[in-house]
Amino acid sequence: MILKQFYLNCLAHASYLVGDETAGTAAVVDPQRDVDQYLAFAADHHLQIKYVFLTHFHADFLAGHLELRDRTGATIVLGRKAVAEYDFKPVGDGSVIELGNVRIEVLETPGHTVESISLVVHDAANVESRVPKPDPVAVLTGDTLFVGDVGRPDLRASLGWSASELGAMLYDSLHDKLLKLPDSVMVYPAHGAGSLCGKAISKETVSTIGDQRTLNYALQPMSKQRFIELVTADQPDAPAYFTYDAVLNSRERPTLDQALARELQPLTLSQLETAVRGGAQLLDTRDPTEFAAAHLRGSVNIGLGGQYASWAGTLLDPSQPIVIVADPGAETQSALRLGRIGFDRVEGFLEGGLAALERGPQDAASQIRKTDRLSPQVAAERMAGADAPLVVDVRTPREHGEKAIANSVNRPLNTLGGGLPDVGRDRPLIVHCAGGYRSSIAASLLQRDGFTNVSELAGGIAAWEAAGLPLSGSGQST
Repeated sequence: MILKQFYLNCLAHASYLVGDETAGTAAVVDPQRDVDQYLAFAADHHLQIKYVFLTHFHADFLAGHLELRDRTGATIVLGRKAVAEYDFKPVGDGSVIELGNVRIEVLETPGHTVESISLVVHDAANVESRVPKPDPVAVLTGDTLFVGDVGRPDLRASLGWSASELGAMLYDSLHDKLLKLPDSVMVYPAHGAGSLCGKAISKETVSTIGDQRTLNYALQPMSKQRFIELVTADQPDAPAYFTYDAVLNSRERPTLDQALARELQPLTLSQLETAVRGGAQLLDTRDPTEFAAAHLRGSVNIGLGGQYASWAGTLLDPSQPIVIVADPGAETQSALRLGRIGFDRVEGFLEGGLAALERGPQDAASQIRKTDRLSPQVAAERMAGADAPLVVDVRTPREHGEKAIANSVNRPLNTLGGGLPDVGRDRPLIVHCAGGYRSSIAASLLQRDGFTNVSELAGGIAAWEAAGLPLSGSGQST
């Protein structure tokens, strides 16, 4: 038996290849949209990918089921309650997929979504014949059960399901299905820490049923009503693109290769400016330090070095075209990672990156803007001055409540697409986050929206604390 986990850090996403090397057959579970790694692994192990499973219609990324279908002829497998535009094999309780000596048994585990399934993996080749009903080896739980958490039940509200209804289903799926498995069964979820599909997911990406039975807060003895209250409380805000991706995962749509081939074009500075005037979103994917030193007016900085796709999905509009400024050579990666969340309307990139301005028209320099990045000491001096800036903390309310700079206001980054409507655009601002990635995004959004005096706290609150400057238990949440 082969059971291989593929982990994509920027989306905290785990996908899997399950197969029988002797029989030469395999299935891929919850693939990311760029599928070359599964094809390469299968080729290296002489496997034919015959099936591609989606444990549910994922909300935080666009899955690669159509890509694998088109490139391998694999059959798409979904839970029997799924409704999709493409052909698929519906499965439910009692369904079994055979891969040589490897057997995949389906459990219907609704709760995170109504069509959610979990996949119990059995390896008959490693079982002595005297054992009539061998224990399964593993269970691929999708977003029903994570390491340290369970799937949130509130992401389908826009599609007609209440969090309470799905929370009740989730309780039953966990207690009547997954927790009936032996303690030794390995748990392989579809997400790890950092995913917004849960609120307390562990950084570990594999566990056992026994460990989760003991350690997972949501699996402790409690009534169904208490469970519903627990798993629906304090969930992070779901980005708008979650519903967009969940719906798109049920549709027939262009593959990633088709999207990239059709849309990624080199642009001159004049062509890029024309696109922006026509409504295109200007995305700069360089490192925040480089962006602060020089960037095009109106650009939004979401650097490739962080949770790029998640923040792009949160703050950009998938219905509007996108043009990219990137380090030369990083253009395709910038577009590909947008494609992972279904943001395919990338019309092009600035050829040569920001250096193109050196070859542009004489007035090109007038399009350049900068962002001051202040050391903690300089920021503290300005805050103590007569015309003190407003300190804007763009971390989550939970982070802000744990420790904050005194008199700072909490405006989480995911809310800044609408700007700061109650703050004058000429008021001095110092924006900060934990370490500097989110604050660069925030500063670029505010500058795009007309704020004229925006600075960043270099290194974020970590640098402030390291400098020995005072923190309070909480600032102001507004």
